[in-house]
Amino acid sequence: MHFVGIDLAWGERNPTGLAVLDAEGRLVHVSTVVTDDEVVAALAPFTEGPCLVAVDAPLIVTNPTGNRAAEAALNKDFAPFDAGAHPTNTGRAEFAGRPRAARIASRLGLDMNPRSGRARRAIEVYPHPATVALFRLGRTLKYKSKSGRSLEQLRAELLVLMGLMESLSGADPRLVLDGEAGGEAWRGLRTTVERAQRKSELRVAEDQVDAVLCAYVALFATTHPERTTTYGTFEQGYVVTPTLTRPTWCPRGAGRPPTPRRARSPTATQMPMQRTPALPYAATPSSCPRCGARPRTSCRSCGRCSTTPASTT
Repeated sequence: MHFVGIDLAWGERNPTGLAVLDAEGRLVHVSTVVTDDEVVAALAPFTEGPCLVAVDAPLIVTNPTGNRAAEAALNKDFAPFDAGAHPTNTGRAEFAGRPRAARIASRLGLDMNPRSGRARRAIEVYPHPATVALFRLGRTLKYKSKSGRSLEQLRAELLVLMGLMESLSGADPRLVLDGEAGGEAWRGLRTTVERAQRKSELRVAEDQVDAVLCAYVALFATTHPERTTTYGTFEQGYVVTPTLTRPTWCPRGAGRPPTPRRARSPTATQMPMQRTPALPYAATPSSCPRCGARPRTSCRSCGRCSTTPASTT
């Protein structure tokens, strides 16, 4: 079985990132394409048999204005962590007809029902909530290009994300990014990020990193359906993501619990706050994803990403 990730651009002018994991979580393909025909051609070899394709783009949109019910429900949980979804509706030109993601899923012959038991399916996912849930982040990593964010900030945040993803080699399920098939491509992405001179160069790598993350969410949802949440319905649109556990804790917070932007529900706030592992579904990384320091010692290189302050003795 293959687990496919698509970081889908909303139009056929911008690049789309693609990634494929095998049944053991090994990266076997990562690339960037542009058109629908290129997406279908690149993924056809991996979707002929059993597969789950996770798309970072709306599959089903029926509401004429505002948010879909799925987005409203997801935002209640994830907006405090800067991981809320933007409104999707048929009033927007890109969703006035059938969404691009749905057209591609149909061309690949995939069932889009998240509750389906069929062997070849597609689901909608969203990387930002996934990173919050998987890595226990107090805020999303700011690797997306926006006004006011410098090249160096984007590079640093994207490298943190890549390091966290690499730490999933000891997770359940594991993500293997240094295997024979995909290791060279992943190392190439790291090199691109480290040497990028323009934001556009980072964007090409970012699309592929997000695609790998989408593929991992597909693998995670298959391995641990009991730790996966589907917001919304097949009829009106949905988003699948690893379940948010509370309390959460930021692995870059030097031992400090995060402060969400707004208060949590009464049930959540009554829970006893306690330090929990940075990666609830993964083994604790053997080194700091930012600078390489061992996790139980102070991070002398970056000064702010240790999981436990160093002993003073």
